[in-house]
Amino acid sequence: MAKTFRLTIATPAGWAADDEAESLTVPGVEGYLGILADHAPLMTALGVGLLQYRDSAGYEHVFAVTDGFLEVANNKVTIIADAAEANDCIDIDRANDALKRAQARLDMAATDPSVDLERARASYRRALNRIKAAKTCDIFPPPPSDKKN
Repeated sequence: MAKTFRLTIATPAGWAADDEAESLTVPGVEGYLGILADHAPLMTALGVGLLQYRDSAGYEHVFAVTDGFLEVANNKVTIIADAAEANDCIDIDRANDALKRAQARLDMAATDPSVDLERARASYRRALNRIKAAKTCDIFPPPPSDKKN
C-alpha cells in the first residue's frame, strides 16, 4: 500500500474534496506539479487546468480547477481555488455554450475596443478546461457512490 497524505480542496462554493491521496497533479502557474506523500513544504499559485489525484483506494479523481493556491505542509495538501468541479459533475452542454460565448467575445474584441480582451481570454480558458475535464470521464470513470467526494 502506498503512503498517503491528506488532501483538502476548498472553493467559495464549499468543499470540493477532503480525502486521503496517494498522488496529486495540479496546474501551477508555471506548469504542472506532482505531489506525493512526504513532499517538502511548498506554497504556490495555481492556474487554470486539470487537477488529478489518486485516492487511497486507487480511484482516480479529476477536477477542472480555476486559479488559487496550494500549500504542502506536514503531509497535508490544502488547495484554495476560485473553482474546482469534479469531472462527472460538469454539464458538458453548459460548458460548450460558455465556450461559444467566450469565442464570440474574443471575435468581437478584434473590432470593439470596449471588450475586455483579458477577461474574454480567461473565460475561454475556463470553458475549455471544463470541457477537457468532462471528457476525462471516459478515461477515469467516477468511483463508486460510497467513495465519491
